[in-house]
Amino acid sequence: MEEYEIVIGLEVHTELLTESKLFCGCSTKFGSPPNTQVCSVCAGFPGILPVINKKAVELALKAAIAFNCQPAKFSRFARKNYFYPDLPKNYQISQYEEPLASNGYLLIDGRNIRLKRIHMEEDAGKLIHSQEGENGFSLVDLNRSCLPLIEIVTEPDIRSSIEAEKFLTSLKQILEYLEVSDCNMEEGSLRCDANISVRKKGDKTLGVKAEIKNMNSFKSVRKALDYEAKRQISILKKGGTLRQETRLWNESLQITEEMRTKEEAHDYRYFPEPDLVPLTIDNRWIEEISSQIGELPMQRKERFMKEYNLSEYDAGVLTSAKDMADYFEECVNQYAKPKVIANWIMGDLTALLKLSKKGIKNSPVTPENLVQIVSFIEKGTITGNIGKTVLQECFKTGKKPEEIIKEKKLIHIHDEKIINELIQEIIRENPKAIGDYKNGKKQALSYLIGQIMRKTKGQINPGILKKNLLEYLNKL
Repeated sequence: MEEYEIVIGLEVHTELLTESKLFCGCSTKFGSPPNTQVCSVCAGFPGILPVINKKAVELALKAAIAFNCQPAKFSRFARKNYFYPDLPKNYQISQYEEPLASNGYLLIDGRNIRLKRIHMEEDAGKLIHSQEGENGFSLVDLNRSCLPLIEIVTEPDIRSSIEAEKFLTSLKQILEYLEVSDCNMEEGSLRCDANISVRKKGDKTLGVKAEIKNMNSFKSVRKALDYEAKRQISILKKGGTLRQETRLWNESLQITEEMRTKEEAHDYRYFPEPDLVPLTIDNRWIEEISSQIGELPMQRKERFMKEYNLSEYDAGVLTSAKDMADYFEECVNQYAKPKVIANWIMGDLTALLKLSKKGIKNSPVTPENLVQIVSFIEKGTITGNIGKTVLQECFKTGKKPEEIIKEKKLIHIHDEKIINELIQEIIRENPKAIGDYKNGKKQALSYLIGQIMRKTKGQINPGILKKNLLEYLNKL
């Protein structure tokens, strides 16, 4: 590995967050029964005429501008011809020689990863395979056919699988912030193909590349690239020859497998789409979309560090998703102790969200509820431990913290008379611990405090308890 350099380029397909498809009015909703969101346009009937979805173009332009690309004043759709069972027209409407935008970049660890182009295209359908010996069969679901996509193509600037993963993570964050896509990889909203080659260090000529497909997570991308790099280097070190090809990532075997030799552009017989007029984009439209972009993840992270005095780690976690950053700021606007709020969000609340597989946007604990819990702890109404119990109950039921505290009688014990009675009771019940304390064993104090906490289920002000207990002990 020390003799060779890895060269990686990525092709990222992202579904745009529109309510209707790219060239027709069919719904884009995920999870509907097969072939229930299909019309003559997306089913590829003869004589149909596509009509471009303006919202899809606007979202594509928003992504292009955010990624520092130059939008084209004039771009054209093309027909990409190939046969596949889930492509009903036997061609895909895409963009080829005249893409929507080009020459962008994304900053990763202080280095620009160049973006060659961003172009629009329609998605294909989906094949569903059933393998039952001789009775195996395949079905076609066209619900996904004609969904609006953008393809983001990088230059071969990435030099490791880790850098590829960082690039994809940053790309996903930005697309989610812009609300261009939900980037749900499980639903196919974000898909990535990777081109990888190797060359001797110092060489300027690119090696023979392989394109890897069928990677359903960023972790899979990293593993597939690592495996493929080792495979290619092994062949070259043995004197073998590499050929340009498309390979599939086998998740169960953790290897890449040959799929087909790589097609070139001429294999697709691109030609301009005759049924769609070219897109013309003027400066006013670009300025209008630019004004909608707002604060991106890196800018928000830097502001959180400066404005809220958070560490780089905390700011990075809180701004990793727009919904979480919005939730945090809603809380801080009501309770001006950012670090306290950050700890509760990143700790107990995130743990509950993960267990329930919910996003923070759908959290039963609203920002107002979380602020109320933290405020009760600060005022001494409840302890920190009780606060966690209230948070869990609030998450489970959606009730307000004050309701839960009253219902479960979780209010903090402040009454010094009650506290002193409890202290006297514990002193009577634990003569050995009292003796240990008198003999200088300071851990006996913690033991006695713990006994009172158990009796009251933590519903006692620890500050008053310790002060009064020490007064009693010092009088003995």
